Amino acid sequence: MTDLVLYNGRISTLDPKMPEAEAIAIADGKVVATGSNADIMATAGSAKQVDLAGRRVIPGLNDSHTHLIRGGLYFNMELRWENVPSLADALRMLKEQADRTPAPQWVRVVGGWSEFQFAERRMPTLDEINAAAPDTPVFILHLYGRALINRAAIQALGFDKDTPNPPGGEIQRDAKGNPTGLLIAKPSALILYSTLAKGPKLPVEDQINSTRHYMREMNRLGITSVIDAGGGGQNYPQDYDVIQRLHDDGQLTVRVAYNLFAQAPGSELTDYERWVGMTEPGAGSDMLRMNGAGENLAWSAADFENFLEPRPDLAPVMEAELEPIVELLATNKWPFRIHATYDESIDRFLSVFERVNGRQPFGTRFIIDHAETISPRNIERIHALGGGIAIQHRMAFQGEYFVDRYGADAAELTPPMRKMLESGVPVGAGTDATRVASYDPWVGLYWMTTGKTLGGMSLYEDGNVLSREEALRLWTHGSAWFSGEADVKGTLAPGMYADLAVLSADYMSVPPQEVRQISSVLTVVGGKIVYGDDVYAELSPPLPPASPSWSPVNAETSPGQRNEAQAGNAEFAAACGCSTSCGVHGHDHGIAWNTPLPVSDKKSFWGALGCSCFAV
Repeated sequence: MTDLVLYNGRISTLDPKMPEAEAIAIADGKVVATGSNADIMATAGSAKQVDLAGRRVIPGLNDSHTHLIRGGLYFNMELRWENVPSLADALRMLKEQADRTPAPQWVRVVGGWSEFQFAERRMPTLDEINAAAPDTPVFILHLYGRALINRAAIQALGFDKDTPNPPGGEIQRDAKGNPTGLLIAKPSALILYSTLAKGPKLPVEDQINSTRHYMREMNRLGITSVIDAGGGGQNYPQDYDVIQRLHDDGQLTVRVAYNLFAQAPGSELTDYERWVGMTEPGAGSDMLRMNGAGENLAWSAADFENFLEPRPDLAPVMEAELEPIVELLATNKWPFRIHATYDESIDRFLSVFERVNGRQPFGTRFIIDHAETISPRNIERIHALGGGIAIQHRMAFQGEYFVDRYGADAAELTPPMRKMLESGVPVGAGTDATRVASYDPWVGLYWMTTGKTLGGMSLYEDGNVLSREEALRLWTHGSAWFSGEADVKGTLAPGMYADLAVLSADYMSVPPQEVRQISSVLTVVGGKIVYGDDVYAELSPPLPPASPSWSPVNAETSPGQRNEAQAGNAEFAAACGCSTSCGVHGHDHGIAWNTPLPVSDKKSFWGALGCSCFAV
């Protein structure tokens, strides 16, 4: 018997047998049929019926590389700057959140923004941050390259002139040797993430509430599935307690397949030997299941995606440390994924994989994550080994810096999306959220279909830009391959999971810039409505207020509902508010409005130079 019918819509099924439909019938959590209104309504019976009123419907979006489990624990604590149109607005939000945040809590701005989205086209200064929050500790993460902390945070952390620089990082100091508040990754982001980890955490009950609100935010954007790529400090099984509890209580509204991430240098093989004895790929349910190893397999194999610094060379011991881990995983038929920004790293990884495969053939999938500068040769090697490539929208946030370091020609195929598809290698799309990049999939769909950064700079020629249907397929059925679920989700064909999103605007036809504004007005996971808005708001399941009560989630508009920055909107140029100057680079921000790459003139804009004059 049919449980739910959606009719009178424009449904992109991605099913070759019926690519477009007017209506869809759902029963027992799966698609029963798609077709015309007349055909589907004739069998509706007593099913719940929802009039789509001509709206576009797509399969639920699936982020093939994100960090939902960790991100959910902190979501209620974070002030998000996604789609904030000006630095003046961002600083106002910072002040208001500092005023409502009780001691000893911090204000955290962790990812999802770029200075090029702001009308002022610049970073905040440390003076501005200290003025906005004189007493409440503040931590602001800027891409993979730096963090800004205020005087209150310096005091809370105990940083002083005697505090040593950590390996791979720098605490900037003034002429007297005192920390200024600028933390610089050179090139490792360890200094940024280890400092962030020193802030207070939420109690477990608030972490549960926070994860529920984060999943609701995912549903609001049309996300119904993710693959969690693990993370530092996310140890198995103890750091999976919150997500497991939500699963056991029937409160998951996003399907989660999770990978296990090696935690400490020198003990990676021990980690995986222990985990192989504890669990196996596929363990769990269709809402929460173990997916394999990675994205970190060995710390010596970690390259960095900080385009403010030169490409790092992996340690000579990398192969010797990585190979036994890969052999263990291949022997036990564990899928695995590995973080790899640069082609030089990928080349060395694949040599290890080929040697292991020669002795112990891979019986399952493996994934190269990120792959911004991968070569055609290495794409073919991945394909020959049966692997796939997961790409994310990191260039939308760092494109200006990549171009400044490596040139516009190099950026045209970063990553080479079209070449990947032409090779036949499986490709999935995602965000790498929540740190640095936004969790908003529509930023990714905009970047993939326009080739533009958040600041409006065009990175790619037409040959490396995807059609809207191609990009959507990577965000749905393409990503399902990466959790071994391509046979059950990613399209709205009969027998597939009934995971779908009814969109606020027609993704297939709106002007390019409006793609970034799309959200879901009705999201369904396994045939159950998990989110509703606008005319469907009454269908949305209840959700308790965000806890604690001072959470930014209770006070700020959801990031995807904000008006985005409009590149080239000169009426905001006067809002710069910069009261400092640098004798070397100056502060003529007009260059940001008159050239596509404001970082290119060393006398006019500090940008990719790594100059810290903005931090005075």
